[in-house]
Amino acid sequence: MFEVEQKFHLNDSTATEAMLLEAGFQAVETQTHRDTYYNHPCRDFAQSKEALRVRRINGLPWITYKGTKLPGAIKARRELEWELGPGDADGDKTEELLQLLGFQRVAEVCKTRCVFEPAESAAKSTAAESNRGDWVGFSVVLDDVQQVGRFAEIELIAENESDVPQARDRIRRLADRLGLRQTESRSYLRMLLEVSAGKSIGE
Repeated sequence: MFEVEQKFHLNDSTATEAMLLEAGFQAVETQTHRDTYYNHPCRDFAQSKEALRVRRINGLPWITYKGTKLPGAIKARRELEWELGPGDADGDKTEELLQLLGFQRVAEVCKTRCVFEPAESAAKSTAAESNRGDWVGFSVVLDDVQQVGRFAEIELIAENESDVPQARDRIRRLADRLGLRQTESRSYLRMLLEVSAGKSIGE
């Protein structure tokens, strides 16, 4: 599967939340994320634009691999992700294995995430019936990332690479509906590393 997503700087989270609700979304849950990123021992993920992380969502560990980005303004790339439990209930065994195999720990990104999904009634309605557009399949998150800032992300999952262009078009339409304009192409990891190197997010 392919993850298709666009990140935006978030200037007024209250206003964005209100627009999400008006568009037919509902707040599903608030999560805490602790993401530990690793670099490959034989190739530099910063150069290949790949990513490997152990993510803990409210303490529950997942492992995620993100492949090289496809061409295009809206980020799209293959993603593999699965939960590590119950054999590795806290993710420590997986991190130990990665380090024994030569993977190098890069940094840890911590954030609070508020997840919004289409309300069931809006998902079942047509655009003509609800005047809210076709939001089926969308996930919208509002992130508060330690040392980095506040952002919104709009995400769709495309089953095949051929589905990516349509997903990108749908993301653009929803972003316009929510008034999200200031895009951000950098990952949270890259921005955190830039802050650690003394750069500001706007540079």
